[in-house]
Amino acid sequence: MKIRKLFGDKAFYRMVLAIAVPVMVQSGITQFVSLLDNLMVGRIGTEEFGGVAIANQLIFVFNLCIFGGLSGAGIFSAQFSGKNDVDGMRHVLRFKLYFVIAASVLGILILHFFGSPLISLFLHEGSEEGDLVKTLNFGLDYLKIMLIGLPLYAVSQCYASSLKETGETFIPMIGSGTAVLVNLAFNYILIFGKFGFPVMGVKGAAIATVLSRVVELAIIAIWAHTHTKRFGFFSKLYSSFRVPKALTFDIIKKGSPLMFNELLWSMGMSILTACYSMRGLATVNALNISSTVSNLFNVVFMAIGSSIAIIVGNLLGAGKFEEARDTDRKIITMSVLGCFIFGSLLAVSAKYIPNLYETTDEVKSLATSFLLICAVSMPFNAFTHGCYFTLRSGGQTKITMAFDSCFVWVICIPLAYCLAHFTSIPIIPMFIICTATELIKCVIGYFFVKSDRWVKNIVNN
Repeated sequence: MKIRKLFGDKAFYRMVLAIAVPVMVQSGITQFVSLLDNLMVGRIGTEEFGGVAIANQLIFVFNLCIFGGLSGAGIFSAQFSGKNDVDGMRHVLRFKLYFVIAASVLGILILHFFGSPLISLFLHEGSEEGDLVKTLNFGLDYLKIMLIGLPLYAVSQCYASSLKETGETFIPMIGSGTAVLVNLAFNYILIFGKFGFPVMGVKGAAIATVLSRVVELAIIAIWAHTHTKRFGFFSKLYSSFRVPKALTFDIIKKGSPLMFNELLWSMGMSILTACYSMRGLATVNALNISSTVSNLFNVVFMAIGSSIAIIVGNLLGAGKFEEARDTDRKIITMSVLGCFIFGSLLAVSAKYIPNLYETTDEVKSLATSFLLICAVSMPFNAFTHGCYFTLRSGGQTKITMAFDSCFVWVICIPLAYCLAHFTSIPIIPMFIICTATELIKCVIGYFFVKSDRWVKNIVNN
């Protein structure tokens, strides 16, 4: 392959960045505020910090389940948008709403009745810091309030994802950006008891997050229903609850693997964290710091991956297959090269960021090491992430599932479990070995994308 085929012209990059930058800004603000949230909760105490981190790990599974279900339906939205089928997009949005309502009810029931044993999976002796009973109680206090925000988050994602699939990423950015600022402000007020409010600690952090969910949903939904001339699929959305049976079965057929993929992947990540937690609460807290910080830098390849889903999905829906191949190749290259730069920035800052936390030297040292490892792996993550969204854009959801979550369960989890339970290997080399499996995934992703099995129009009925 000629090198110039990997790069586009200025117009190409302007087109990609027009979609990616708002997503980047939205995700960046969210991750930055998450970092500030962590710093605030971390100032209360070690047990509070650990309890919130573990509870958020469980909510992470729910959020990715929502993401997976909406992503499956979103394949159809993106391609319907490419062929300007307003009715098709309206039907898909209704399907999304049915899905998130059912998923929210199920998620609330599971986390309400099984919150305690699930949090306990992450609590193990193995370091000198932390009271495990207090950590459990703080995690439960936080989780119970957060349950209120689950359906609010889910419905707002229905609206936001549908807008993004048309190429409109600015309004979801505004909604999310405003919400995280609200979250930040009320975290400060409620956690520490400012402006006459009582000191609420972890409960205050949860209440602030729920309030931010209300704001996000209100902004996006109100805007959507007041701009129906531009986005016709929001018009008469609730005048009927009908979704054509054929489309429903098609979405379930194509989308279920994506939903189960995200569910299994997020559960897999939680199990990996539980394996790492065998080395003690200090490891849990250090992983919480490193994941929050690295996610701030990862917004680059996450946003560019979303651009692949939108741009390539639209091209496939319009039947422009060769242009879709060319565009996909150039966007993935852009993502990988961008992550060499951002990975370097993360490596440089890895030594300093953990010092912002009010925590022990053990946690700071572990967090620095984790961040350095994440920095080295970032370009490889960018490549596999691009492959994931490429396969998804063409409806290859079964292959996507095999590539993503099955890889975690077949390779990563058995490896981490054996290292955690049957060896005394320290956490840092253990983390390096498990992270290095991404190299295998890169090779698999390359051959999947090269096969061109994803180059399909799935809405040309």
